[in-house]
Amino acid sequence: MKLKIFAVLPALLCAALVSAMPQIGQTAPDFTLVDSKGQSHSLKDFAGKTVVLEWTNHDCPFVKKHYQGNMQALQREFTGQADTVWLSVISSAPGKQGHVSPAQAEQLTQSRNAAPTAVVFDESGAVGKAFDAKTTPHMYVIDAKGVLQYMGGIDSIPSAKVEDIVKATPYFSNAATAVLAGEAAKPAVSRPYGCSIKYAD
Repeated sequence: MKLKIFAVLPALLCAALVSAMPQIGQTAPDFTLVDSKGQSHSLKDFAGKTVVLEWTNHDCPFVKKHYQGNMQALQREFTGQADTVWLSVISSAPGKQGHVSPAQAEQLTQSRNAAPTAVVFDESGAVGKAFDAKTTPHMYVIDAKGVLQYMGGIDSIPSAKVEDIVKATPYFSNAATAVLAGEAAKPAVSRPYGCSIKYAD
């Protein structure tokens, strides 16, 4: 009997882990995070709005690629549409690459001419892990009903070269455009690429 129980436990654990991962077509994990201005943001506060989540680390070469290429334009394109919110999420733990103070985050936003709705801090990594965020950048689109519609890479070419942006299939942009039009993202999931998120140990 004991052997049977122990044999079943790994399968149950795997099932629990799979069910805990965010799923396309299901309600996105709720969260509450504080931004660089000290304002609190909860996903539930954005009911009725499309929400973009961008995991970021300013020291990551892949993030630098897109901030030297197209990230700001994407931010303006989508936040310029009605009822769309863009949150840049920093899950780097204190003392690790990519961690910044609120003042530093504000300076980065200004110096890069970035245009997210807010830059929010996830120092514990709890929100990043709830979304299974793995890289910077890692992109998510949540529709106006709070349902996760896209998660994955910003595009199809996993390089740190700015010149590759125009050659790539813009997975995230295509997905966000589709969701805002009330259509399904195709693909709804793609492989993210970039630097691993520097979570707390």
